[in-house]
Formats: sequence, structure tokens, C-alpha cells
Amino acid sequence: MELPYRNRHEAGKVLGEFLAEYGGQADVIVLALPRGGVPVAFEVARRLEAPLDLMLVRKLGVPGHEELAMGALATGGARVTNPEVVRSLGISDDVLDAVTDRERAELQRRERAYRGDRPPPEVTGRQVLVVDDGLATGASMRVAVAALRQQNPARLVVAVPVAPPDTVRQFQHEGVEVVCPATPEAFAGVGKWYVDFDQTSDEEVRELLAQAWAQP
Repeated sequence: MELPYRNRHEAGKVLGEFLAEYGGQADVIVLALPRGGVPVAFEVARRLEAPLDLMLVRKLGVPGHEELAMGALATGGARVTNPEVVRSLGISDDVLDAVTDRERAELQRRERAYRGDRPPPEVTGRQVLVVDDGLATGASMRVAVAALRQQNPARLVVAVPVAPPDTVRQFQHEGVEVVCPATPEAFAGVGKWYVDFDQTSDEEVRELLAQAWAQP
């Protein structure tokens, strides 16, 4: 495997090979974090012949520095915060709640846009592979894990093409199984490890889901 990946689809094919042991198992489900995780998860699900669905999570960005996560929000109301960021920047509860309300509205919009009337995925008692295009702080994935654990999956695996080693170790210390083909020391952001890291559009998400959901 060589870095950087050409694009998210190539990264998903590589990740799928690292997850090959889950192929052909009837209780496996692949959940993508939209939007960037969907092309990756699409290739993983295709490699494993497993169903694909969504785990909707929104990062709670610091006002004026939205790329810096002060927490994350998931469908069902689960929210985690990054205490170090909140404390170091002196972020008030009012600011945190205002950002949460805004991101909850966007979460609901995406649910309608992507899922329509499709029922949420059933994960209780299943092997769940949660996929994104990479981890940085891990805030979005952490809230996804917290929300999914409440539904009692038989096994929960975080699967990403690239992440800093410290973040991987943090998840492992929290009892989360992680599959990650690349853990470069000099990380400097997920996008550094892709040639094409253009933002995934809503249209692309819908097209990939339509393809996946059309499969028997």
C-alpha cells in the first residue's frame, strides 16, 4: 500500500482487503459517516458483500474555527464534547448549545435527503463496521461509537484508511477495535493522505446509496 491514496474509492478498496475476514458473514453491516465516509464504505461493503447504511454524525465546530471540533452530535441525541478544547477556549454552555442546535437541524436535513422514508438500520446483535475517510481528533467517530453502543451490537469495529497513531491508541484504550491500514506519525490532517480530497456532495452520497440499496 502506498500513500497518498488516489481518492476515497481507492482507499475503500484497500480498507476492504484489511477487513476481508468479515466477507460473506450474514450479520455484518457497514455504516458510513456521511459525507466523506460514504465512498469509502461503498467499496468496503462491495468487497465484503455486506449491506451499506448510514451513521449520521455532525461535528460541533468552534465558531470562527469550524475545522476545530469541540464535540460531535449523532442521530438519537448522543453528544460528546472535547473538554480540552472547550476549556482552553473558554467556550460557554450557551455557545455550545447554539452550535448543537444548528448542527442538529443539519443532521435532520441530511436524514431526509439521504434516507427519505427508509427505516434506520438494525444493529442490535450484529457485527457493525463504522467507516469514515480518516480520523483526526476522532470526535465524530467517538460520538458514533457512543450512539451505537447504546444499541448493543455484537461487535463494533471502527474502520478507516488513515489516522494518526495517537488517535488509534485512544480508541483502543477506550475498548474500541480499530482497523486502519495507515497510521503515519507526521499526520497533519486526513486530506494530506489523498491526492483527490474534494468534498463529497449530497448527490454523490445519494447515488452511491441508491446503487448499494438496489442490490439484493
